[in-house]
Amino acid sequence: MRAIHSIALAIGLVCAATAVQARDWATIKQSGSIVAASEGAYPPFNYFHGSKLTGYEIDVMEAVAKKLGLQVEWRALAFDALIASIRQDRFDVAIASHGITEERQKSVDFTTPHYCSGGQIVAKAGGPLKANELSGKTLGVQLATTYADAAKKVSGAKEVKTYPKDTDALQALLGGRVDAWITDRFVAKNALAKNASEGLKAGDMVFVERDAMILRKGNNELREQLNKGLAEIKADGTLKAISEKYFQEDISCSN
Repeated sequence: MRAIHSIALAIGLVCAATAVQARDWATIKQSGSIVAASEGAYPPFNYFHGSKLTGYEIDVMEAVAKKLGLQVEWRALAFDALIASIRQDRFDVAIASHGITEERQKSVDFTTPHYCSGGQIVAKAGGPLKANELSGKTLGVQLATTYADAAKKVSGAKEVKTYPKDTDALQALLGGRVDAWITDRFVAKNALAKNASEGLKAGDMVFVERDAMILRKGNNELREQLNKGLAEIKADGTLKAISEKYFQEDISCSN
């Protein structure tokens, strides 16, 4: 959901100018590693802890790769560049909280979802927390996200301000530059916990969605293998354990 990060540049995780060819399953299996991309600025799903890329989705990808007998070679770049980069064959797969939408399915294929969530309103105490209270308000969201799409559909909203990173939208709320922030409900939960002194409140859910990995359209055997790995980590309890590590609850989809 955002821009290339200097820390990613510093540790060489950003894609090089020369594209990495997205590969079929046979080639990936023979190489012993899968090239996976994420954003690195969307805690607790994917973020940098110092120079290390970490988070729920990073752990999920690592666990799936392990089931498939692979190592992961990580890349990090802007969220709003991930779909275009997949189409340009710059890596094999991306895992960065892409909600499954009809529009995105025109450009990329999705695996089965690794979690279910949705967009939630966050505001300071006294601010708008219900959908019908957003009329006449300024809303902060991350660029090129389903949250931005939802905000633009709010009837009577005064303005929708988009930001390169979701953390920028949060800072706009904390700084009083927007009246409400629409973000993932688990991101909201994390932000409230980390900013307990700011008086933030979580409000209505404005939509629900299923989030999944994305890969090049037509790379069907790779998608099948990734789905197999996801099914195995769900069946053996690994996915639940990763969820509970970051969220203290199981955020995987029930069906």
